[in-house]
Amino acid sequence: MTAENFLLSGQLTEAGHRLVQRVYYEDTDFSGLIYHARYLHFLERGRTDYLRCLGCQQSELLEADEEGLVFVVHRMEIDFKLPARMDDVLTILTATEKAGGAKMVLNQEIRRGETLLIAAKVVIAVINRHGRPRRLPETVAEKFLGGRQ
Repeated sequence: MTAENFLLSGQLTEAGHRLVQRVYYEDTDFSGLIYHARYLHFLERGRTDYLRCLGCQQSELLEADEEGLVFVVHRMEIDFKLPARMDDVLTILTATEKAGGAKMVLNQEIRRGETLLIAAKVVIAVINRHGRPRRLPETVAEKFLGGRQ
């Protein structure tokens, strides 16, 4: 991964992953507040770049073996605490709670500075390219768990 890609993809931290994004006009409604569904986009970017920083390219996982490996959102709980506004700089934090079997549980937050705006718990199902449940390979689970089991 080049230094430029690393900056675009955020950074791994002791706790998980950190990504900084700006709220643009396209993310807001007529009031200048971020439209509620756009938070899903920011959360997805956080998860995708977390994978990227861990060295897991989704396109490569799909072709890794004859089964393929795909991550899909199975369940998401979101607590909307405070709204973000146009031009805010947001930090998307992603941390692994569980990785093993056929699922992962990720905790995500969106913050403006130190202020918590969104808290989310995301259950990710691990499936093969045919849509059937598949065990998360131990090598991939270890990356998400950062050495803790």
